[in-house]
This record gives sequence, C-alpha cells and structure tokens, in this order.
Amino acid sequence: MIPSTNHPPPYGKIGVLLVNLGTPEGTSYWPMRRYLAEFLSDRRVIETSPVLWLPVLHLMVLSKRPTQKGKDYEAIWNRELDEGPLKTVTRAQTEKLAARLSDAGDTIVVDWAMRYGKPAIAEKILALQAKGCDRLLVVPLYPQYCAATSATVADKTFDALKKMRWQPTLRIAAPFYERPVYIEALASTLRDRMAKAAFSPDRIIVSWHGIPKDYSDRGDPYYCHCAKTTRLLGEATGLGDKMLMTFQSQFGPKEWLQPYTLETVEGLPAEGAKNIMVIAPGFFADCLETLEELGVENQNAFLQAGGENFALVPCLNDGAAAIDVLEDVVRRETTGWL
Repeated sequence: MIPSTNHPPPYGKIGVLLVNLGTPEGTSYWPMRRYLAEFLSDRRVIETSPVLWLPVLHLMVLSKRPTQKGKDYEAIWNRELDEGPLKTVTRAQTEKLAARLSDAGDTIVVDWAMRYGKPAIAEKILALQAKGCDRLLVVPLYPQYCAATSATVADKTFDALKKMRWQPTLRIAAPFYERPVYIEALASTLRDRMAKAAFSPDRIIVSWHGIPKDYSDRGDPYYCHCAKTTRLLGEATGLGDKMLMTFQSQFGPKEWLQPYTLETVEGLPAEGAKNIMVIAPGFFADCLETLEELGVENQNAFLQAGGENFALVPCLNDGAAAIDVLEDVVRRETTGWL
C-alpha cells in the first residue's frame, strides 16, 4: 500500500515578489537610525572593511545623519498613510500588476517587500508559501543591474531560503534596462512632460544614482547598463543630442561615477543652458532621491546659478506604462511555469 501524506502543504501557485529599496517607518531620529543602520551595514552597499567602517558608521554617521535625512523625508512624507512615498507607490504597483495578471486566475499571487525596513523579504516569502506558492519569482525593481541593489535583493532572498526546510523553486528576474517596453515607457513619460512644460529644454539631464568608481572598475556592469538605457532613450525620442548622462547621491570621501548631477546643473547656466529637464530612469518609483534631491536641492542649485526653468520628469510610478513594464517582465520570466 502506498502511504498518503496526512497533511499535504498547499502548492501549485506562482508567487511574484516585487522588491524595492526601502523606506524608514518614520521621520524621527530612531526610525531613521534603524533604517540607515541596516542600509549602511550592507557589505554590498559599503564595501569598506567592517573593522574600519562600523566604528565610523555608529560613532559618526548615525549620530547626525538620521536627523538630517529625517527632515528630508518629512518634506515628502505621505501623511495620510503615514509612510514614505516609495512604500505607497510599490503597494499600488503590486495591486495593479495583480489585476493585469488576472487572466491566470488564482495561479499567480503578487506581493511586495522592501530590501531595507518593512515589509521584509523573508516575511513575504513565507506568506507566499503559505498561500500555496511553490514557485517564486523575485523582481528587483531596479532596471539596471548593480551589486549594491539587485544583488543585495538576491542575498536577502537566499538568506531567507537557507532557513526554510521546504524551499520554493526560485527565479530572480533579469535587469530590464534595454527592454523595448521599458524604453518606450520612459520615452512616453518624457514626451508627456515636455508637452506640458511651458518651455523647451536646452538640455535634458539623465540622472542616475551613483556608485563608487572602484565598484565599477572591479567589474560591476551598472555604468554600461545606464549608458545603454540613456542611448536607447535618446534614440527613441530623437533627443539624444540634448541629453547629458550624470550621477547623483554621492556619499563619503570616495570618487564616484562622474559627471556629478549637482555640479553639472550648477554649471549649465554659464554655458547658456538656462532651461533644463531632468529624468531619473533608474528609479522605478519617486522617492527621496527624485522628489527631494533632484526636485528641490538640484533645482535650487540650478536657479541660484542663473538658470531660468527647471522641470523634473516623474518616475513611472504606478501609471499604465509602469504596469506594462512589470507585466512584460513577469510574463517573460514565468515562461514554462504558466
């Protein structure tokens, strides 16, 4: 007689987990400190030896930076839901993607997590398994691969799986920096913003989150992915001759990828470019780096340097074009599963 399982676990479904960077749980000192401590302790984010870095982090950086960054987050905070905008947008993307994939019935379960902060990746993997997902597709919401972003999502996913007796079959979505649907989504967003602007830009700044130059020198493909997306966006819009690729968000004393966004926008008015538009294709949802750093800090620097008109192109967020991209990624990556 063939034995039967007394308590068969649920199975047969596909879990899709969207993962973005993260956001603090509040803007006061301690929530900011917890978030920054987790983020800046990641060895892929800060590759300096922990023996040298951790004392600096805990004795110097985390004494002042939480208060400074808390003020920035306060300016963009979603007060209605009491959360950072990145969390609001990622949740909306998840709900709309689930609706797009409804033709699969209840076979696909879509959820979301944050790499740093809440909800945690491990928590959501267990929740998807409890719903019967024995196959898992993790989608890092970073179009361009970088070890400090995409790879650390994989690290945290693997950490969770190491503690599970029954692991789901795993796929991690490939970067989509050159996918036609992504390029067209960026192009249509840029065209729409230009159509609504009261001026014609002399220059279009394509700003990317920077990484230390030595990370790139050691083989990280991030710079190449950014350059490829910039070129394809220029070709798709016919505006390549107006575009400048720059890098923002430098931190610490190291040399980062250049040219720097802030230095570039400060220098443009003296070159005769007094009307600019800024787009940040590497961010799949508006967050501190787009809304405050680009939209406030860089805009003020440009205007104070003699600029006249500055416009920020919104991220794809939870618009139809963003869901087109996510649907394209999921349907491609679940080939053979559906």
